[in-house]
Amino acid sequence: MMLSEDKISHLSHILLKNLLAQNLVKLTEDEGSIRREIKRTIVSELKIGEEIDELVRRKLQSFSKKLIEGSPEWEVLYKKFFREEEIKKGRATG
Repeated sequence: MMLSEDKISHLSHILLKNLLAQNLVKLTEDEGSIRREIKRTIVSELKIGEEIDELVRRKLQSFSKKLIEGSPEWEVLYKKFFREEEIKKGRATG
C-alpha cells in the first residue's frame, strides 16, 4: 500500500527530528535535502515491498491446490515466501 505524499513528508519530519534528538545524526547538509533523501528511501522501500507482494501472490496463485487468501495455510506460505523474497532482495538476512 503506497502512502500519500503528505504522509511520507510527515514521516520524514518525524524521523529526522527523532534522529537529531537522539544524537544519531549530525547535520552536515540542510534539513530539506536530508528529508528528501528520507522520503526517497521510504518510497523505494514501499515499491520493493509491493513488488515482493505481487511476486508472492503470483506464486501462491500458481499452486495446483487453490489456496484461499487469508486462510491459515495461505498466511503461513505468504509469510514464508515474502521472507524468502526479502532475503533475495537484500532487505533481510537469512
